[in-house]
Amino acid sequence: MISYDLACQNAHRFEVWFRSSADYEDQADRGLVACPDCGSIDVTKAPMAPAVSAKGPRPTEAAAPPKAQGNKVEGGALPPQVQAAMVALAKAQAQTIGKSTWVGQDFARQSREMHYGERDEQLIHGRASADEARSLLEEGIGVAPLLIPVVPPDEKN
Repeated sequence: MISYDLACQNAHRFEVWFRSSADYEDQADRGLVACPDCGSIDVTKAPMAPAVSAKGPRPTEAAAPPKAQGNKVEGGALPPQVQAAMVALAKAQAQTIGKSTWVGQDFARQSREMHYGERDEQLIHGRASADEARSLLEEGIGVAPLLIPVVPPDEKN
């Protein structure tokens, strides 16, 4: 995992974790990285200090609880407010998905058909490539990424 400090066009700064730098680039190119304060997708990497490890043996430390310093946390644990927000977000997404139909790779086609009145509207979720998602947005079709990863129904144990 890699953490980036990001900033939106409205000068809001926030931290986001990605699986890799390529994952960040992919999501940013697809317009899937948005400011949590204002929702802007005009987001860039903010300057940040590099993580440089000291050479030589490290002193062993007793397991201590993470220390918050400003808006940064040492030790990897999330602040309670962030944990509560993530739980609320996961619950809200699960409730929405529970009312939605999984359409898999057919997401872009079905979204277009609903948008252009070729089929009845319904709540759907599925997979779309970066190009498909960008194209849907350019056509004025409202789509949004799922913020919490979802296992497709046909891949569940």
